[in-house]
Amino acid sequence: MGRLVQNHSTHIEGLIKWLKKIAQNKEIKTITPASLSKTNGRGEKLALKITIKTNEGFKLLARKGKLVQEVFVVTNTDERQLKEIIHKTNPYFSRKKRGYYSKDL
Repeated sequence: MGRLVQNHSTHIEGLIKWLKKIAQNKEIKTITPASLSKTNGRGEKLALKITIKTNEGFKLLARKGKLVQEVFVVTNTDERQLKEIIHKTNPYFSRKKRGYYSKDL
């Protein structure tokens, strides 16, 4: 079980709850939400996307509305396993609407 580092006072709404679920996975060591900024996009729902692999794990981008926030995950898993963890813990995922795996897994 990993730990969630909260070193900023502002986060995208709903992000911390989702990251706590991800941190409960035994493969995750540390999750650190980083800088928050504005973008031109207008996504309704909170989404996490893996952007790059780092020395210790991966950098993710969390997006909701016009906000985007970097999230750093320290883990030994590969990208596919991390995508699966994110997908399983997604609060907007409904097993009734779609199958277990999405196309981008």
